[in-house]
Amino acid sequence: MSKISFLSILMVSTALFISCSPIVSEHNSTAPTTQSSAPQQASNSYGAYLSGMVAQIRKDYDGAADYYKIASDKDPNNIELINRLYILLTSKGRIEEASVYADKAIALNTDNNFAYILVATKQLHDSNYKASLATTAKIKEPTYSALMVSVLNAWNYAGLGEENKAFTELKKLKKDKDFLHLYNQQRAMLLDYFNQTAEAEKAYEKMLQDKNGEISVRMLELVTNFYIRNNQKDKAVVMMNTMVNGQYLDNLLGALKNKVTQAEPENTKPILSSAQIGAAEALFAIASSFYQDESLDVAHLYTALTIYMNPNYHTAKILMADIYETREMYEDANKIYDSINSDDIAYYPAQLKKARNMIKQDDYKGAEILLESLSEDYNDINIYMELGDVLRLNNRHAEAIEYYDKAISMADNNVTLWVLYYAKGISLERLGKMDEAEEYLLKAYNINRHFLVLNHIGYSWIKQGKKVNEAFEMIVSAYNQAPFDPNINDSLGFALYNLGYYNMSLKYLEKAADIYPSSAVINSHLGDAYWLAGRKNEARFQWQHALQLKDDTGELNPKEIKAKLRQGMKKAPELNYDKEEIEQTIKKIRKTGKQSSVKL
Repeated sequence: MSKISFLSILMVSTALFISCSPIVSEHNSTAPTTQSSAPQQASNSYGAYLSGMVAQIRKDYDGAADYYKIASDKDPNNIELINRLYILLTSKGRIEEASVYADKAIALNTDNNFAYILVATKQLHDSNYKASLATTAKIKEPTYSALMVSVLNAWNYAGLGEENKAFTELKKLKKDKDFLHLYNQQRAMLLDYFNQTAEAEKAYEKMLQDKNGEISVRMLELVTNFYIRNNQKDKAVVMMNTMVNGQYLDNLLGALKNKVTQAEPENTKPILSSAQIGAAEALFAIASSFYQDESLDVAHLYTALTIYMNPNYHTAKILMADIYETREMYEDANKIYDSINSDDIAYYPAQLKKARNMIKQDDYKGAEILLESLSEDYNDINIYMELGDVLRLNNRHAEAIEYYDKAISMADNNVTLWVLYYAKGISLERLGKMDEAEEYLLKAYNINRHFLVLNHIGYSWIKQGKKVNEAFEMIVSAYNQAPFDPNINDSLGFALYNLGYYNMSLKYLEKAADIYPSSAVINSHLGDAYWLAGRKNEARFQWQHALQLKDDTGELNPKEIKAKLRQGMKKAPELNYDKEEIEQTIKKIRKTGKQSSVKL
């Protein structure tokens, strides 16, 4: 049975997570005892359901679940509503409540196997291992039995101390080659849990040598914990040094390396101290696997079960926050980050990610305060890069440059350097230091001809009437890399109407405005192009619209736009360029269709 087959079954079981299709009829509430109470009861049920549906659409899953609970109380036999309830409650980590509704679904003869998994997980969590085994025995779907039942039962038997049965159950994973890496992981953990030290060491090493499986930071944490506890700290240190040698050292991996280096074997406790923690590792392995396959809903639910089983599981919390960020639920992500203890290796990476979320929410002041607080305890290049970005986005460019310079002095690879040169160049440009700005932008260009760099230099040169042919070549190259970026479409349209290709420019400017309708600069440029193309009423509309929008770039000149509204554009732009060369570059523009907004 392939992983794809399992995924297809699993997605059917969790489909109601993102579904907002109607499942309650206004006339479908439980029949009232008296005729006079019927309208009120139906109204309460349907109104609660509608409120829940609105909350779900707004990604307020807690609020949606609470409204659906009210609707379910009025309509207790609505299996669709109950299914939606326990899935939404699970997504928010409210497993105790979710299991109640999963039990109700089972009592109503649901065929949703996730309900059984949810109840069995809750029972395992409560050390009711025999009850959990009895629940998983009710699952008849082969796809679930092949994976979920095997790993849960293995840890149920571990909790009961029945070692042979635990390994027998786990061996069922070996029947499918797609689950072999998971089998090797779980077998090593079970051997560790049962204190079979020699066999556990062999199993861990076999797992590390498996070229078909990725070695996560969490797996490194488990293996190094095993070595340190068994008087092999040197081996753990060497392994960490080998893993990070010559690689980009991210914050979580760096924190683990420091923890291993400073560990005292006599004070090191086993991570796998209970069947619950072992089961959490299995659930997380499944969740992270499906997250990598972009199966977000499945990953979300199983990550929630992981954290329920082990509330201190920092790696699972990081994954859950990542899932929330993918859903643009930044407040929820930040709550997860704040639940990670300050002495945890994941604390600093989590707080840094929280600051980035605050920037996405335009909470620049909050992000600045948090980053400055972190800088008191961590001398990390990422803090200075983020502080530079926060200040630049808040038009505090001189201060931003100070942090960018600090980060540049610490940068040890070109991937980081080109980004810093590009960001510093933008801030210098905003300060009117055009020569210095160009110097740093060209430094970035010489490292990486990324579409952001190409677009910025090209647009700047077109505005200045400088190196026009080369500038246009850069903009076209940027467009060919990122044809649906609104700012690059704006640059291409801007360049084309400055070169005299008025009608051609409209295609790109209209696309830019369609993708990014709130940009004052894009709407202003579109107005200019309409005017030059002879569409004067549309031009005035766009200029008027541009004045009503907030300009975060500092580029828009309201006085000039007001003058255009009164007098129109007095003359067309005039640039010096080689027309034949421009015509050849135009032929290089990538042909694209419409960008699809549908995600399958």
